[in-house]
Amino acid sequence: MQKLSEIRADFALLDEWEDRYRYVIELGRMLKPLPDELRTDANKVRGCASQVWLATNIKRQDGCGSPQLSFEADSDAHIVRGLIAILFAIYDGNSADEILARNPEPIFAELGLKDHLTRQRSNGLASMVERIRFDATEASVGCTAAE
Repeated sequence: MQKLSEIRADFALLDEWEDRYRYVIELGRMLKPLPDELRTDANKVRGCASQVWLATNIKRQDGCGSPQLSFEADSDAHIVRGLIAILFAIYDGNSADEILARNPEPIFAELGLKDHLTRQRSNGLASMVERIRFDATEASVGCTAAE
């Protein structure tokens, strides 16, 4: 999986949007395949024109501290798979608190995604971010002092 700094550097080297789209598709090809058992209705992301499944794994480090979240996802659309890879670079492996504190909009703007994605893909991207943030919120409130 690519780091956000690598994605930023690669985007900066690509002048043409056709090349950037190809790069986004290539990022998607690098995603690990999503196991069939995770392609469930519960893991389906609502609000995406494409089929998108997102599974969240929660790991608690020390009792009720901020849990760390990792993600597995897939889509039936090549560009959307690439957008998932970018979201993973932004969020995967972070704590729930870090996820909730990070605003991805400046990153999307810096990469030019806000201006070069169709309205449907922009809405789908927003739905994926909303789902990741929802899962982070749920994970952070899912721990009680009695645990």
